[in-house]
This record gives sequence, C-alpha cells and structure tokens, in this order.
Amino acid sequence: MKKSRYYPFERNRYFYGKLLTVRDFESEQKYFNDKRRMMNRLLHGSGVLTGLQVVAVDEKSVSVEMGAAIDALGREIVVPSPMTMKLSMMDGFSNNQYAKNVYLCIAYDEKEKEPVHAVANSSVRSDEINDYNRVLESYRLFIREDAPDPSSLPLATLSDQTIVLYQDKQVRVLQTTPRYVNPGQLFEMTLRFEKTLKAGRLSFQYELDARRVEAINGTTIVFQEPQDAQESEYEMKVLLRADSTAAVKAVVGVKAGTGALKLDDRQLELQAQSIGEISIVTEAVNERLMSDFVKQSLEASLEAPSEPCIYLAKICLIQVGPTYVIETVEQVPFGEYVYNTSVMYRLGQASQYREETSGQFVTKSKVKTLAPGQPPELNVNYNPLISELSFDLGIPAGGGSGIAGIVSGYVDIPIEPFTKIAVSPFGRAMKSFYSGEIVHGLGEGNVLIITSLEEQSGDAFSDILSSGDRVYGGASEVFKGSEFEPDSPEVKIGTIAYPQKGTFRIGVKVQQSGEQGNVRVRWWAYSAEMAGVVQGSGGSGDSLDEALSAMREAASAGSDTQ
Repeated sequence: MKKSRYYPFERNRYFYGKLLTVRDFESEQKYFNDKRRMMNRLLHGSGVLTGLQVVAVDEKSVSVEMGAAIDALGREIVVPSPMTMKLSMMDGFSNNQYAKNVYLCIAYDEKEKEPVHAVANSSVRSDEINDYNRVLESYRLFIREDAPDPSSLPLATLSDQTIVLYQDKQVRVLQTTPRYVNPGQLFEMTLRFEKTLKAGRLSFQYELDARRVEAINGTTIVFQEPQDAQESEYEMKVLLRADSTAAVKAVVGVKAGTGALKLDDRQLELQAQSIGEISIVTEAVNERLMSDFVKQSLEASLEAPSEPCIYLAKICLIQVGPTYVIETVEQVPFGEYVYNTSVMYRLGQASQYREETSGQFVTKSKVKTLAPGQPPELNVNYNPLISELSFDLGIPAGGGSGIAGIVSGYVDIPIEPFTKIAVSPFGRAMKSFYSGEIVHGLGEGNVLIITSLEEQSGDAFSDILSSGDRVYGGASEVFKGSEFEPDSPEVKIGTIAYPQKGTFRIGVKVQQSGEQGNVRVRWWAYSAEMAGVVQGSGGSGDSLDEALSAMREAASAGSDTQ
C-alpha cells in the first residue's frame, strides 16, 4: 500500500452546471476521511479503544472478541462480532518450529462488495462489465513470528530509550533507560528478558559500562532465571544515580567482552552496539519531554509505517510431540491502548483520591482471654495492601485474683421467630440455635464446661428488689407457673468442645418463638492442667469435686469475666 499523506487538504467547489465525475466524488470522500484520520492520529494516538480481547478456545485456535481500535494512520478498525480462527490457517504462521512465541496482529483492510452491472464499462471491457457498488471498511488478522523493533511502537521513544542487547527466535533481551534525568537524580534502568516457554533456563551476567552514571549496588549485573519458573517474561531493575554535571550525555550498557548470556549451557552472543544514552538536564524532566513533543514537526508527529498493525496478543506455544499447543495468551503485549479524555479524567480523579487517602488507614482491635497466670500479650500488625492497622490484645483470665484454672463469660445467642408448622407439623415445636466458636482462654486440652441461663430485667421495680438479674442452673422448667418463672422461652442448653483448638460452642433448643430476641447463656470453663500450672501439682485443681465446688462458688459470686 502506498504511504498515506493527509495534507494539504483540498475540497470540491460546486457551481451550477459543473460536470461531476468519479474523481470529484472520490475527492469528496478523501477530504473528510483525511481530516478525520489526521485528528484521530494527533488527538488520540493509535491502539485498542475497547474490546478485542484474544482468548484461546482450544489448544490450536483463538477467538478475537468484538471491539474497536485506531491504527497508526488514524483509520478506525471495528470488529463487529467475535472471530475464531485456527493459528495454522492464519497468514504468517509457519510450521518450521513449534516451540516459539507468535504475535497476533490486526490491521485495517478494505473489501469491495455488491457487484453490479456497469453500463459505462461495456464499451471498453466487453468480457467483464461488472463492478462493485460498495467498499467495506474491514480488518484482517495475521501472525507475526518476530517481535517488533521497540522504536517502531507508537510514542516508544517519547520518554524512554530501549535498545536490543540480544535477539533470536527464542530469546530477546532489552535495556530501557529514561531519555532525560536531572543532575544527581536516582533512576532505574530496566532489563527485560523475553523467551519462549521451556526454551531453557536463562542467565545473564555482565559488567556495566556506565559513564556519567553511578551504579548504586555495584557494576556487576547478574540475572538468574528461577529454577522452577514457568514464565516467558522477566524484568530486572538496576538503580543508578546521574552525575552532578548538567548538559552532558551519560551512557549505560554492557562493557565489551564482559557479557555472558546463556540459555542452559549454550552461550549466546550479544549485539555489537549495546549502549544507551541519557541526557542530564537542569529543567524539569516532564517539561522537557512536553517541549520535545509539541516542537516536533508535523511530519514527525504523523510518522507511521505504510502497513501499520496493532499487536493484539502474544501467544506462547509449546511443542507436544509432532505438533504444538497454546500455553498462554498475553493481551496487548506492548501496551497499545487509546484512552479517551473522559477515561483520563476519571483516572486523574481516582489518582487524586488515592493520594489524598494514602496517609489514612483503618484500625481494628481484638481482645482474647488468656489462661490465668500467663503474661498479657499485645501484637500490632499493619497490612499496607488494605491500609489496616490491627491490635491483638491478650488479657489473663481473672486478672490474677480469680480461682486457678477457671474462667467465666457469657454469650448471647440470637433466636429467630418460627412456627410449629415450619418446624414439625406433627410433633412438638422445637428449634435449635447455636453460638459461634468461643475461645475459653485455657489453652489446648480437655476442659469442663458448665452453663446456665441468664436473664437481665430492665424493670425498675425488680432492680429495687435486687431480683432483676437471674441465673438459672439446670432445668429452668422447674420454676414454671411460679413467681420465679423465667421470661425467656423454655430452653435446653448443650455444649460441644474442641480440645485441639481451645474453643467450644453452645447450642440452645427452644420451644415455639413468636418474636426475635436473644438467649443469654452464662458459662464456666475449668482446666485441671491449668490449675496445676498455677497452683502446683497436687493442688485443689487436680480434684474434680473441688473444681466443681470452686465453679459453683464462682457462679454464686456472679463472675462477669468475658
């Protein structure tokens, strides 16, 4: 295709009696197309606008989802429906080697359609008098087996310089440095390693050739691919510092004769020129980059290959027997995206919000009961991913003044309303409810747990008579029909302990409940081992009878440790 040139713009001038020919109508279309495409290129750039995801549908085929893009000549590419194709059937795919990386590309294309009878051509071409009535603006998908030159990608050289240290069918090593830095500025050099899957273990070692640049962590650069890694790309950052002298050029690269690039035990030869240049400037780097961009010529701004394409995916293939399978698909591997102004505005707002809230964090605290005699604990943890600061506090049961090996607390178990029909149409209406796991604080091992039903009354008269708080032990139905009858529904209480976790759970079975509420259960837990630790072996904690007596004493004392 001939390289497109948008300008100078020339449009039709109409007047009465003008003879309109095919040339005039084509000029009319070209005028508007060229203007729109130049604005696309200068205002938006080139790349994927939306969609166009590439998905592996099986071991040998991929599907390109519907979407839109703008190519380097400003032409719109629209894929109106998903397209599924077998790799081996696509243009550019060769069967000479199966263990490789290939690149799925999309390009603008035009197709003629709607053949019609052309009367004007009958006198010239008697054998073929048909022509096409429409031109369909379409696309074509094809495979490229070589990675593109980094400098050929859109805006690739605007802020960075990327040089190729090594490239073949299996391995590519790139070095990226900023175009501009300030005197004394710390900056990063990026080494990017691209390889085919299962090509071998990659290693690279060399001495840094650095002039006007200081390597912070030494001039010996070493990269070793992890032994069990299964990646096709790796990145390595090298921290550098610029010279304090301004208005000079620094260079950084591989010192001649020191590079050792290996794929397993095979030595790979580096490129002859492996040096990148960095300008040390006094003005702000962003201002210098913007100045370079706006001062470049129109020709430079519109520079593009005559056959532009967009790299939609990098597809990693591995060889299995006599054929290949698709291992991974990487979307838009060279970052060719177009962001519209609304998206950029939203991203700017989100970035500003993150900066405003970056110094804020959420605090959470959790208190647990420790066994009597243990020292208090305080653990503070910070999770930067979710900006959360957590405090875990452990307090010994009884504060050192309680009964050895005994702790107490209570739990409120929510009761949901239910009816007899919903639970058991023919039997007695009973339903069970359960608490979460409760940490008793006596550590691992067997514990003895005693429970009772606790009621708290908000009645002022009961408070005067000191009868507002009640703890019912055993079967509370004993008091049914008397002045001591509990206000809560008839309840049966059970417990289940988890010795290895140091926790237990309480369950209650209640009769038909007409309204939502809570059942409060008071519990006491006793550990003979912990009593022995605190009081010494042979103490009263080793006797179950004495333990029960002590627990009853604690219950009557109204212990409220939680």
